[in-house]
Amino acid sequence: MTTTLTSAPTQSSAVDTVLRRRRIRREWGRPWLYLPLTGLLLLMVTPFLWMLSGSFKPEADIRKIPPDLVPIRPTLANYRELLGTLDFTSMFANSVMVALAVTAGNLLFCSMLGYALAKLEFRGKRAVFTLVIATLMVPGLVTFVPLYVLVSNMQLTGSLLGLILPFLATPFGVFLMRQFISTLPDELIDAARVDGCGELAIFWKIILPLTRPALATLGIITFLGSWNNFLWPLVVAQNESQYTLPVGLALASSGQDFTRFGILLAGSVVVLLPVTIVFLLFQRHFVAGIATTGLK
Repeated sequence: MTTTLTSAPTQSSAVDTVLRRRRIRREWGRPWLYLPLTGLLLLMVTPFLWMLSGSFKPEADIRKIPPDLVPIRPTLANYRELLGTLDFTSMFANSVMVALAVTAGNLLFCSMLGYALAKLEFRGKRAVFTLVIATLMVPGLVTFVPLYVLVSNMQLTGSLLGLILPFLATPFGVFLMRQFISTLPDELIDAARVDGCGELAIFWKIILPLTRPALATLGIITFLGSWNNFLWPLVVAQNESQYTLPVGLALASSGQDFTRFGILLAGSVVVLLPVTIVFLLFQRHFVAGIATTGLK
């Protein structure tokens, strides 16, 4: 009995010693973890900082070697020339309209098809999902010419509808939503059916509210892709009034034998600003959607 009473404090002291050593080892190892992470962060952020800094430099200072990270002679001339050269308001409105329409279409149609493939039983369901996966593996450039011929035959070239309609639903969006909706419990849907809800009501009142993280992820990815899309608007838009910002920026900053880097950098800052705001607003849902759908 005496041996048991004396050994208990000894064991407790040994546990405390081990825990203290682990805490000290963890605190000493933390700076060594932060050091490479900080290096990687600087590696990723430096091009954006140089772009922001270069947008306030004269053309000669941008081409200076070695470059200055902070502008020596800061100026707003690049932004004034950008806004004066381009029909900025029209191009910005076109970009916003196309990006919002494509994003809204993907959120609606991809989630509807994802719900059908995840929770409904119908003939040919496996074949449809296999077709979606097969389409997901086809590079976009392979279908570029056939898609343009199709849009041209529908007489949609030279219109904003031709920029929006081909991208209202994507196989990636269907796959993402199907994977997320598959994780939702079937009991919720069965209970709603017992209460008399139809499939449309179940989709609208139960599925959509529960899939907000996946919808935020899909929305951000789709908005980014549509906002930065360059080749398709360049080919389909027929005149300057239908150009989006990336197309207008490329045309305004490029000459026959030279590139105006000042305008290009200022335009890049303007193009990047809305997508940065969108990402910051939905960042929490975006990370949750990536984690729960298994995307890496």
